[in-house]
Amino acid sequence: MSEFFYPKIKSVIALTSWTVRTVWSTGESFDVDLAKQMKLKAFAEIRKPEIFKTVHLQYGCIEWFDTELGADNVYAWGKEQSGEVSHQMFETWMTRNGLSLTTAAESLGVSRRMISYYKTATKPIPRAIWLACLGWEITKPKKALPKTLPSIKEYASLHA
Repeated sequence: MSEFFYPKIKSVIALTSWTVRTVWSTGESFDVDLAKQMKLKAFAEIRKPEIFKTVHLQYGCIEWFDTELGADNVYAWGKEQSGEVSHQMFETWMTRNGLSLTTAAESLGVSRRMISYYKTATKPIPRAIWLACLGWEITKPKKALPKTLPSIKEYASLHA
């Protein structure tokens, strides 16, 4: 896990099969469904309920014996599963569109520092910023902002 990743995990407990409750330094708490991850071969031993219940924190990660999940991933899954935008979604948007910190900042009309905060989960990503990301991706304006969004047919032809 990056030392620059802001939210620190404070506690973790197993709830039901493949779900953990996490509490973060931000005051947030997420019940994170790990069913998708538990299907991976590396987690075969942990799928046993008596083993899954032994989840604990070790060096800022969620761990069972010698298998661990990085806190940054678990935080992102918790945000996404609760209907919020995660830093991983934001970083994926930047990568998909070939944007640097500077070009993302220019595209969204915010400072480069704010982009860095969003990318490292230092600050939550406001809904308006995420909607701007999605709108920017659809229109990809060069300099002047478009007056309207493309129609469904125009959008389909642009992405065919």
